[in-house]
Amino acid sequence: MARGAGTDLRLEAKLGFDRIRTMISDRCSTEYATTRVAEERFSSDPKEISRRLFLTDEMRLVVMFEENFPTNGYIDCLSFLVPLGSEGCTIDLLSLGKLRTLVETVRRLTDFFASTKDGVYPNLKKMSSRVACFPEVQKKIDTILDKFGDIKDTASEELFQIRRTLKAKEAAISKVAASILKQAQMDGIVDEDASLSVRDGKLLIPVNSSAKRKIPGFVHDTSATGKTAYIEPAELVEIENDIVTLHTEEAQEIHRILAAFSDFVRPFVPDLIKSSEYVGETDFLVAKAQTALDFKAGMPVISKDWEMNLRKARHPLLEKALAREGKQIVPISIKLNPDKHILLISGPNAGGKSVCLKTTGLLQYMFQWGMLIPTSESSELPVFDRIMVSIGDDQSLENDLSTYSSFLEDMKSMLRQADSKTLVLIDEFGSGTEPAAGGAIAEAILSEFDRKGVYGVITTHYTNLKLYASGPDTGVVNGAMQFDASRIQPLFALEIGLPGNSFAFELARKMGLPESIVKDAENRAGEEFVGIERNLRKIIRNRRALEEKLQKIKNTDRTLENITERYQKELEGIKQTKKEIIDQARKEAQEIVKGANKTVENTIRTIKESQAEKERTMGARKNLQDFVTALQARKEEEQKNHDDYIDTKLKQLNDRKLRSRKGKKAEEAAPQEKEAQAFRGGTLKVGEKVRIKSNGMAGEVVRVSDKAVTVAVGNITSKMPLDKVERISSNEYKAMMKDSIKPRTASEDNSGLRERRLNFSPELDVRGERVNDALDIVEHYIDDAIMLNIGSVRIIHGKGTGALRDELQRYLSTIPGIASVRDEHIQFGGSGVTIVTFE
Repeated sequence: MARGAGTDLRLEAKLGFDRIRTMISDRCSTEYATTRVAEERFSSDPKEISRRLFLTDEMRLVVMFEENFPTNGYIDCLSFLVPLGSEGCTIDLLSLGKLRTLVETVRRLTDFFASTKDGVYPNLKKMSSRVACFPEVQKKIDTILDKFGDIKDTASEELFQIRRTLKAKEAAISKVAASILKQAQMDGIVDEDASLSVRDGKLLIPVNSSAKRKIPGFVHDTSATGKTAYIEPAELVEIENDIVTLHTEEAQEIHRILAAFSDFVRPFVPDLIKSSEYVGETDFLVAKAQTALDFKAGMPVISKDWEMNLRKARHPLLEKALAREGKQIVPISIKLNPDKHILLISGPNAGGKSVCLKTTGLLQYMFQWGMLIPTSESSELPVFDRIMVSIGDDQSLENDLSTYSSFLEDMKSMLRQADSKTLVLIDEFGSGTEPAAGGAIAEAILSEFDRKGVYGVITTHYTNLKLYASGPDTGVVNGAMQFDASRIQPLFALEIGLPGNSFAFELARKMGLPESIVKDAENRAGEEFVGIERNLRKIIRNRRALEEKLQKIKNTDRTLENITERYQKELEGIKQTKKEIIDQARKEAQEIVKGANKTVENTIRTIKESQAEKERTMGARKNLQDFVTALQARKEEEQKNHDDYIDTKLKQLNDRKLRSRKGKKAEEAAPQEKEAQAFRGGTLKVGEKVRIKSNGMAGEVVRVSDKAVTVAVGNITSKMPLDKVERISSNEYKAMMKDSIKPRTASEDNSGLRERRLNFSPELDVRGERVNDALDIVEHYIDDAIMLNIGSVRIIHGKGTGALRDELQRYLSTIPGIASVRDEHIQFGGSGVTIVTFE
């Protein structure tokens, strides 16, 4: 049935706007922006539409041209900021790191817009001016957190003392245990080759069961044969208890620090919530701007005189689909006004009628939603109160509605609600029933729409409707989808002012129907129908020929104008050159005259002095003749140089014009690939969502250093190099998390994980590695083992001094998911190998 815009999302599905929403939403980094995309609605308020369009268009320019605009750090903070406003609520460590990211992002955004000149991005600048910055909050956070997001030792004097004591105790426990073991070996209580063992995170000494009472302490375990008892010396118990107590005190002090910070920041929470919303709103605008750039969209003009003028409009979804096939879309132009407010499009099937209708509806809806549209920026659109559609087959078995009954339900709703501020879109008007009755009902409905001043785009094949639109006193105008009759194929171009031809008989012949059948059909259609179709084709053919001639005349006029302009400029250049040459020639002539006078005077003097001696007279005359010949040669050379100069200037003019034309073609499209690279790359912030490139898993950044990033994937935290992850949007993160929690069967098992299980080695050798390097290697190895559900692994570290073994086992005992950490049996490596068993 017909649907009112802004209340029924089925309208969006009919027009394809639901896919536009998804495309914008997929570019959002925050849940706030994703929610804004979902909740933004069609508006019929010109001021609100204008506000949305200006903000989006300004952000489009920012994304296009401003390299210093912050493109990362957009995170959600409302989930912990809202509760933080209540007394007694304490912020946790991860949320504190997110808060630092938020404050830094707000500072960078406000600094950017504050630094722009007045009049540049005025709406975005106004939005930014209302947002507060929090230097005191940022300063306070910096005294608590280090650059990696951990609590600093200097966050409080008490924490500094606790951690210093804790480090001393942890360093002492290994020394004390080694000393007790060495003494026991010297006393013969423990075997010479025995080494310390770790069970449940405790350092134990393996002692013969017969001598277990000789070492004061607690027996924690015995060997399978019962010959060896594992004893925790009493001295170590005391130190271990001290360490446990210190860890408890450390956690309590950290909680106290966070609680004190929570009390400090609580007065700022209302403004911080507004700042978080500002960051989310900016993320929303950036997503709209990036989608607009992808569509090559611009901002149309809001019409005040109810004129709809779509110029070179393109359906964004169809354009992208055609681009994937290496094809180009054919833009359309539509003009409606209060005098001609309904466009009736006719033409052959699959000729583009429905595309024109849906393009009009989708772009009008995008415009009133506040989105830039892919048209010429000189396009004008009015603001409708509602858009109503009847597109496709809405027959319903449940409601006992046939195709035509569904169409009539739509028409009933439209006739009841539509007015001069309504846009109706009707596809295949009147089809679905007996043609004579269907055409008559459709004409009556069209006449009522015309009387009420309803705006609309309607497609049809009915001849009576085309004749109605051809009447002089109607508000309906015909439109035809152009068709190449010679090749029997559509051109997908809309021509306003003429009715379209169905070309049914031509298409039938092209599809191979017998000629006798086609002829019989023409006879059955009647001479009147065939005559109308033939006349329509003739009109279209004559109009196209006339337009081609007019276009040739326009091209000729344009060419003549260009030639005239070029010759005018060249003539002016020649006149200037002539003037310069004449001036130069006058100067040279003066010099020549001076030279000639001297030569003549010398010749006369020579003749007089020689008293008419024949030889000297002849010599003087010869010198004079040589001088005259040199003058003539110089004149010819200057003339040649002048001609060459003119030819060179003309060639330079032509070359310059050719380069200008090439330059314009080269600058038509601006590169947009850097948009995706800027989003995926850039400096990561705590709280942002990322994808691990090696396995495709999604996680949240909990710590960032100069070279590495720590990512939380569920309950597992992994440290990895920065180039191993890439930033993802909020929608991508939600989709990946949704997929990850679905129950999996053997047949659905991820091929990447299956390959990693096959390649995973249950044994790791870190002999020869330094302690820090070995810990990093083991950390990644254990993460992989937990992720791949490995039962147990062997870590070979060698015996040496025992320091590497001690550090590794102490670290392993702190990892959740590990059931036990123990030395290998003596026959398989003893204390040189650690066996790790997982829960």
